[in-house]
Amino acid sequence: MYRLPAPLSDAIDGVVAEHPSAKVAAAARSLSERYLADHAASAPIIDSGLRAAAYVLTRMPATYAAARAAVEQVRLSVPGLEPRRVLDLGCGTGGVSAAVADAFDGVEELRLVDYSADALALAQRLLVGAGPRLVASQRRLGGRTVPDGAAVVELAVCGFVLGELDEAARAAVVAELVAAAPTVLIVEPGTPAGYRRILAAREQLLAAGLTLAAPCPHHEQCPLTGDDWCHAVARLERTVAHRAAKGGSRDYEDEKFAYIAATRLPVTRPAARVLRHPQIRSGHVLLELCRADGTAAGVTVSKKQGADYRAARRVQWGEGWG
Repeated sequence: MYRLPAPLSDAIDGVVAEHPSAKVAAAARSLSERYLADHAASAPIIDSGLRAAAYVLTRMPATYAAARAAVEQVRLSVPGLEPRRVLDLGCGTGGVSAAVADAFDGVEELRLVDYSADALALAQRLLVGAGPRLVASQRRLGGRTVPDGAAVVELAVCGFVLGELDEAARAAVVAELVAAAPTVLIVEPGTPAGYRRILAAREQLLAAGLTLAAPCPHHEQCPLTGDDWCHAVARLERTVAHRAAKGGSRDYEDEKFAYIAATRLPVTRPAARVLRHPQIRSGHVLLELCRADGTAAGVTVSKKQGADYRAARRVQWGEGWG
């Protein structure tokens, strides 16, 4: 289970406390409806201090958890990745940047870019305790092909942003990420629409000459078709205020996400990737795998297989296998 770093959690509590809880809950419901609509935005979605507070309470923990889970798989596949400077396009309130800073001890600078002045100001407030130097820039995304200081960051990230842009702007953002860094990570909601955006970004990254690092164990066409799509899940801790704002009772939440990471650095990919929750049965485990030969299939790991069986009982959805 993922939990926000204590300094970030405390900072969020301070932001939320500045607004009446009923108004925060109402703003959270409005934001949820807007994100579920899943279409391009003509203006910043986080357009006020109240909406920003609602976002950091109910959505930022999920953004952090999804990004943290994705980053962990990238770390395993790209062992030489040790970013000192990170570009975060469409940083919002800083959830993805917080996950990157938490995952890599050597991050010295976070370059934050967002269209929303309210989100950008709040990101700087929330991330001040993360450690890295913060460099913020407010501008519309998708308008540049080459960023400021091109190719001088080691990692470029973009989380839960492409769905707010039209097709041309999405392609421009991916091109900017590629121009900015040798390693790129893009995270989207774990929905069919989010997956389609990831697939388009995947093709663009491959066309740019990058090597896929995660989650794909191959460069072939994605084998999932029809009603199936590639996504993973990250479980995050819910605070009392988080539960109250979302009208829930559970102390955790499962955030489904889709992502793609590509790099110009050496890559060590797993032989396969677990596509669903492993099904643990009496004496065997059923795994749904995406394999290095470009195929997807279910496999059965029996108790007779010893170490493989024990590993199958431990492996999680989204992790590498073999």
